[in-house]
Amino acid sequence: MTEAAQANAAAPAGAAPAPPCTLVIFGASGDLTKRLLMPALCNLTNEGLLDPGFRVLGVDAVEHDDAGFRSHLDDALRTIAVAPGAEGKVAEGTAWPWLAERIHYLSGDFGSPATYEAIGKAIERLSAVSSHKVVFYYATSPRFFGPITEQLHAAGLLDESADNWRRVIIEKPFGTDLESARALNARLLRVAEEHQLYRMDHFLGKETVQNIMVLRFANGLFEPLWNREHIEHVQITAAEAVTVEARGKFYDATGALRDMVPNHMFQLLAMMAMEAPNSFDADPIRTEKAKVIEAIRRYTPEEAVANAVRAQYGAGSVQGRKVDAYRSDPNVDPASKTETYVAMKFLIDNWRWSGVPFYVRTGKAMTTRSTEIAIQFKRAPAVLFRDARGELKPNVMVFRIQPNEGVSLRFAAKVPGRRVTLSDVDMDFRYSDYFRTEPSTGYETLIYDCLIGDNTLFQRADNVEAGWAAVQPMLDGWASGLGDVDTYDAGSAGPASADALLARDGFRWLPLD
Repeated sequence: MTEAAQANAAAPAGAAPAPPCTLVIFGASGDLTKRLLMPALCNLTNEGLLDPGFRVLGVDAVEHDDAGFRSHLDDALRTIAVAPGAEGKVAEGTAWPWLAERIHYLSGDFGSPATYEAIGKAIERLSAVSSHKVVFYYATSPRFFGPITEQLHAAGLLDESADNWRRVIIEKPFGTDLESARALNARLLRVAEEHQLYRMDHFLGKETVQNIMVLRFANGLFEPLWNREHIEHVQITAAEAVTVEARGKFYDATGALRDMVPNHMFQLLAMMAMEAPNSFDADPIRTEKAKVIEAIRRYTPEEAVANAVRAQYGAGSVQGRKVDAYRSDPNVDPASKTETYVAMKFLIDNWRWSGVPFYVRTGKAMTTRSTEIAIQFKRAPAVLFRDARGELKPNVMVFRIQPNEGVSLRFAAKVPGRRVTLSDVDMDFRYSDYFRTEPSTGYETLIYDCLIGDNTLFQRADNVEAGWAAVQPMLDGWASGLGDVDTYDAGSAGPASADALLARDGFRWLPLD
């Protein structure tokens, strides 16, 4: 793609190209870079959102020169789809050649000051076209987050001026419990400013997640109903059909709760439950989200375990594919108690949500891949329909995050005929029916927002720590031996104990479609 074509490419409404800058990727030879970051950058290129002066500098211990690194990425991108479910491969379009010629590479040890001296020289060399604006992306193991930041500081690479900023994107997991999250925040904030830190949660790049605030606060129909007077309970589901695959060693030291709940699941919860911010600026939105997470009732370890279910998948079949039990994985401890599924009940102790249970579930090797939020409204009085046929069920609004992004609303209607017979019907909105959406990995919005300095969709230190504080009682309870580890068949919707968790309150999970 020529620079003229790049400049004239159709961009989303209201979006201008990001300013020229250098994106320094630590861990550039890893899976994240080729599988998600490069496809996302190609998609941004197609949208005309990267300046001709944009440059990428990959940094890793693997030996490459510029040409070798470009070839390494090119080989990978010839097998990777433009986006999940999209036709075509990343390298087949015109965006990849345009981006590839802007990619450079530096071999180095993350712990060596010489590496950061070389990075500084490379930034100076590239600044002739990219400016001194720099984003550092940590596509590395979490153990490097602190050391890399300290080395950048020591080399003066985090120093900012009026015209030239320095930003850091940090992937999850951000800590493994409350103590480690606090320690990491403290370590980073000793050498960097909060406004420079962009803590990534890729769920927040999904269109439907961002649409939650628009639907809630831009529609007078919904906002008056969004409270304890009208809503009976909320379900938040992130089901995955995949197993732990080749990540058994990592996963057995992490588990479903640490991997998903304090970050992804709580961010979805906060978007659903937050108060209206004073503006759509970053800090007002992040402040309201933090208030919600801080208002989650702090259980004792005994209460936490009583309101949670943990389980591992056993042998079964997922979408026609035979799956061995979790403990059969060669990288997993045969006596492991690590959960591949977790379901929890949370209560938010504030005025709007007092008494409304929020149920959260997430798991591996389940019947399907589905991330959604279901709002169940309180039932209408049934007295008028006591003689009618059919069951008067509660209204339910479902936000589908992935796949098939959209929103549906279930309500009662009369079946045609001489008698009053009730049946459920759905009003269904799908993004693809109304809008022409570009291919997306989910990272495009977040990378672009960082490039333009919008940290609305990134977590602040207090938000991260509040999330860990809410789940710490579960971790403490399980560590002390409280609670059993249940099992569920691979390819199922989860363990029976998760159904019982809702049944004792008179509810049940929505089916996984």
